[in-house]
Amino acid sequence: MRDPREATDWRNPRVVSAVKLHRSAARKKAGRFLAEGANSVGAALATGRVHELFYSLEGATREHALIAGAEADGVRTTLVTDRAAAALGDTVTPPGLVAVCDPVDVGLDRVVPRQGPGLPRITAVPVGIADPGNAGTLIRVADAVGADGVVLAGDSVDPHNGKCVRSAAGSLFHVPIARERDTRAVLARFETAGILTLATSADGEVDLDDAGELFTRPVAWLFGNEAHGLDPAVARRAVYRVRIPIRGRAESLNLASAAAICLYANSRVRFGRG
Repeated sequence: MRDPREATDWRNPRVVSAVKLHRSAARKKAGRFLAEGANSVGAALATGRVHELFYSLEGATREHALIAGAEADGVRTTLVTDRAAAALGDTVTPPGLVAVCDPVDVGLDRVVPRQGPGLPRITAVPVGIADPGNAGTLIRVADAVGADGVVLAGDSVDPHNGKCVRSAAGSLFHVPIARERDTRAVLARFETAGILTLATSADGEVDLDDAGELFTRPVAWLFGNEAHGLDPAVARRAVYRVRIPIRGRAESLNLASAAAICLYANSRVRFGRG
């Protein structure tokens, strides 16, 4: 590793430019975003999306192999001071490992082809999801159960938001993620492709325990906003509305929990118990 005396200061133009990527407008303008921590940075490196890797002396101590591997692959790596690492980080205790990356979102066609083979077997479609932590968790769940994609429909959070990236824990780089503000266009695409749309609803006509036969088909799950749930008009347009049986005394489940239960139940049928 480099001599600590050569560490780049927080005033360096490259560091200053990278720090600006904490802001949505700067990310959009630059076409770049930040991935922080070993899980996210490792996944970003594995997919070839990293332009530059900044690390502190402490980060180098913990993640020597990861940084050395990045250097071997030709990625620009830069040792920075603790003050620069703190500015680049987006957490109370920065991990001292931050990568400047290409964006991960893709076009809707990539997740849901207009025609032909390759239809997604399981797709998660949060509609109007606002909390970046929930968005990241949902993406991580989708990755874990083997979903083929995530579509952020409506007025949804930017998946490149720092909290979303951290919550996804690397899964942001594993699952195709599309963004489409026009929810009706998203629903129309699934309908045209012949993909079964299922909306989560407390008063749904189908119990999740009885939905196994539906899960043998390509399915798109519609999940609502954290505060207001799924728009009734969107829920009505789904082919079926599915309720999660609650056997205890809880009134309801939060978005991430409901998504995890539904996606896992779908995956268990679709891919078997193995």
